[in-house]
Amino acid sequence: MKLTRVGTLGSERPALIDDNGKLRDLSGVVTDIAGNVLNRKSLENLRRVDISSLPLLPQGTRFGAAVGQVGKMICVGLNFKDHAKESGLPLPEQPILFMKATTAICGPNDDVIIPWGSKKTDWEVELGVVIGDVARRVPEERALDFVAGYLVVNDISEREFQLEHGGQWVKGKSCDTFGPIGPMLVTTDEIPHPQMLSMWLEVNGRRYQNGSTSDMVFGVAHLVSYISRYMTLMPGDIISTGTPAGVGLGQRPPTYLQAGDVVELGIDGLGRQRQQFVSA
Repeated sequence: MKLTRVGTLGSERPALIDDNGKLRDLSGVVTDIAGNVLNRKSLENLRRVDISSLPLLPQGTRFGAAVGQVGKMICVGLNFKDHAKESGLPLPEQPILFMKATTAICGPNDDVIIPWGSKKTDWEVELGVVIGDVARRVPEERALDFVAGYLVVNDISEREFQLEHGGQWVKGKSCDTFGPIGPMLVTTDEIPHPQMLSMWLEVNGRRYQNGSTSDMVFGVAHLVSYISRYMTLMPGDIISTGTPAGVGLGQRPPTYLQAGDVVELGIDGLGRQRQQFVSA
């Protein structure tokens, strides 16, 4: 299934994208694409719904963040071999984890605000993993059973805030609108091989990132298992799994985003995003 949330900011309603690409209203079936709606039992119930009976929604409706009420967003640093190389850093021996504030989450095509004082706003296309069932100390061989589905994330980063302002990376990752997610959550039955997905990102029509989830240092199953050792993963939590080479910081010289720039990105089977960057 392709699940999403559509409507004006703060008033999004749950929806489904049918096999013809049309939006169907799910608000008569579930209250939101969030929390326990994403567990295995609830998703099985959704699969039994007669899609043709669901009301159509107008095409062109705004896509909101594909998952609502996200409890936590956990990101993984330096998790692509080519990105670690362009950063001049060794491959990590264990996953590097940091948090992104949920107030950064926004719709996939919303404007992104370059924060006050920013000089080094950067892009990162990433595969997002959405948790479906409560995961606590999950063995790797069963980890994918706890995943509801996948989506596109742009892990937008302010590199000066991240690397030059002391402390942890979270300051450079959590500015408002720095976490576009969606346009849809695609359930695991449609993405049986999450380590075989092509991903790309363009700025003003120029391709900067061309990668594949096959280049991950730590795959999805390992990450779910590993993170669940340290914290309980709840339905609707998101793991953003790292980015391939081609970020602005890695250019020679480094290249950063300015007001008016347009970023487009996508992952095979998960759709695409488009953001215009605007001044605070």
